[in-house]
Amino acid sequence: MASMHASGAADITVASLQSIISGDRIDKFDPSRFKLVLVDEAHHIVSSAYMRTLDYFGLSKAQPKSPALVGVSATMSRFDGLRLGSAIDHIVYHKDYIDMIGEKWLSDVSFTTVQSKADISAVRKGINGDFQPGELSQAVNTDQTNQITVRTWLTKATGRKSTLVFCVDLAHVTGLTNKFRELGIDAQFVTGDTRKAERSSRLDAFKRGEFPVLVNCGVFTEGTDIPNIDCVLLARPTKSRNLLVQMIGRGMRLHPGKKDCHIIDMVASLETGIITTPTLFGLDPSEVLEEAKVEDMKDLQERKEAEELRKQNAAKTQLLSTAQNPVPRNITFTDCDSVFDLIEDTSGERHIRAISQLGWVCVAQDKYILTNTSGSYLRLERGQDTDPMESFIVTETVKIMGSKSKSPFMPPRKIAVASTFADAVHAADTFAQKKYPFQVISKNQPWRKGPATEGQLVFLNKLRPKDDQLTPEAITKGKAADMITKIKHGARGRFGNIEADKRRFGRVKLKLEQEQALKEREKVSVGPLLD
Repeated sequence: MASMHASGAADITVASLQSIISGDRIDKFDPSRFKLVLVDEAHHIVSSAYMRTLDYFGLSKAQPKSPALVGVSATMSRFDGLRLGSAIDHIVYHKDYIDMIGEKWLSDVSFTTVQSKADISAVRKGINGDFQPGELSQAVNTDQTNQITVRTWLTKATGRKSTLVFCVDLAHVTGLTNKFRELGIDAQFVTGDTRKAERSSRLDAFKRGEFPVLVNCGVFTEGTDIPNIDCVLLARPTKSRNLLVQMIGRGMRLHPGKKDCHIIDMVASLETGIITTPTLFGLDPSEVLEEAKVEDMKDLQERKEAEELRKQNAAKTQLLSTAQNPVPRNITFTDCDSVFDLIEDTSGERHIRAISQLGWVCVAQDKYILTNTSGSYLRLERGQDTDPMESFIVTETVKIMGSKSKSPFMPPRKIAVASTFADAVHAADTFAQKKYPFQVISKNQPWRKGPATEGQLVFLNKLRPKDDQLTPEAITKGKAADMITKIKHGARGRFGNIEADKRRFGRVKLKLEQEQALKEREKVSVGPLLD
């Protein structure tokens, strides 16, 4: 606050983290005088700077004389997967933003995704786990992509009065602002380099509705209050769910006369693991949305989950009943003649590999395995839903080297919990990349494209008929590794269940056929007597 300095003796002190840890400034605060430490945007709380500050105030661990620690955040998770439990004991209150929309605490929103086709496959990851800004800017800040972005806005944002645009960096801000102006749109920008007086003046004019489009990068994410925003244009791809929620959140404040906020997500190439607006609802990142409301998204999610469950159970028997007869009359099967048929299907990996760059393998409904060459592995699976913050759980099972036991593994230990699938994946990926060799777990390594090894073929061919054996030319090393993982983590049991179901329903079918034959024999035909 420029010339204003905290005395250290006030009843309430408001400070930014950067200010309070600057120099010896923190020394003026006597920890014994404080009864409460309140942290806003608390998803940052496990960073080293925060942890040093908490330690100063006696909050590195719970003790009788410590002040109370309260953290508040709209995004109670971290992209790097670090667990907030190292600072926060438990969540005392949680309200999802979707529920807050339904209860009218936040503005309603509609979502549109537009695939810009910008090629970001070569963009490397930065130190925070998201895309490296300079490289990302070069990939998306092209005349063609900017043209698509602005023309999308002209088509989809008709009638919108106040649009906030998110860009990657200063160069992207300049390129996109100029493209808006070329097409006759009064677009202005604010960046971290904009002078304070000019920023305030421009922001006030935008709030008054004096121009329709405000372009920014890294300024209006956390804590910004511009309630008149009725359209958010996401022109920058991200791997961070938190950043996506923060950007969308700028348009969710209530405002007189504002019906809803239209979120336009310019989706780039999906193979890089970007997080898109469909991801927030547990949908595939590639899902195409056309002005979908929250209710539409929830319905779509439920339909997708039901469809996924149907596919998972497609290998089992489906019974088709009639209302007149509770006993099923028609019985159909989807044949699964061998374990190999079961493990060959790769549809279960599509969603997780769109989010992650690692070689996760789907071994069952909502259960994924990432293996290491040592035999240790991570498991990501859906929780019991008793705690909304533990909807997904990540565990590690470590193999005991040199053990001759039939089960040479340590008991699984919990690595992370998350309220969403994407958060669980990112937490697991962060852990795996620190502990496991990247060339082993990456889904894009050259070795995966080579021919399967002799050992892999011997293992897999045990499951195949003698006259249909695999050869090195028929399958890659990566595909073989994935199939072996499925076998080791339950494919045999799943196949056995399928076969048992088929036998059971086969007996039902036979019984029905026998009953029908008896009824046919009991029929008496009445008609004219023949001479």
